[in-house]
Amino acid sequence: MVDFENDIKNCISALQKGGTILYPTDTVWGLGCDAMNPAAVEKVFALKNRPKEKSMIVLLADARDVIQFVAAPHPDIIAIIENFDRPTTVIFDDALGFPDNVVNRDGSIAIRVTTDPFCKALIKRFRGAVVSTSANISGAPTPSIFRMIDSNIEATADYVVKFRQDDEAIATPSRIVRILENGEMNIIRG
Repeated sequence: MVDFENDIKNCISALQKGGTILYPTDTVWGLGCDAMNPAAVEKVFALKNRPKEKSMIVLLADARDVIQFVAAPHPDIIAIIENFDRPTTVIFDDALGFPDNVVNRDGSIAIRVTTDPFCKALIKRFRGAVVSTSANISGAPTPSIFRMIDSNIEATADYVVKFRQDDEAIATPSRIVRILENGEMNIIRG
């Protein structure tokens, strides 16, 4: 097993101080912060030069964690999420507890429960939700591997994860869906 213990410690330190992290996710390289820290979220918007009306994804470690952040999820949401066969971000109505700059104007929140060992370990040890947005300047290509990341993003993140920097496997962004009342998925981005 690859050792990413130092990266986890350094990420947690940066997150606790309201900093930003550049890290590999279960999809592409991400730029993240403590999802409950509005000032840290503002830093991510500024680093990406991202319009404020474009909300960001929040990563959680376990499907059951969704229940504490969403007012009325589908009754079978835990089973639905646990049965996804690929990284899937779910748009939920009625977000709970997040700062205004994390929640979409319509009150919805985009949440992905990660299966990636690094991200799972980071989120569990941090004991909180982490913002995950692609590590690119808004409008630029999404960096599926580390060497594709803009040097300005790399230079301005408070901590850059070493783990998987040499990974050349091309990843794609997550599927984005809404779960309908009948439990079926409405695919927004396939």
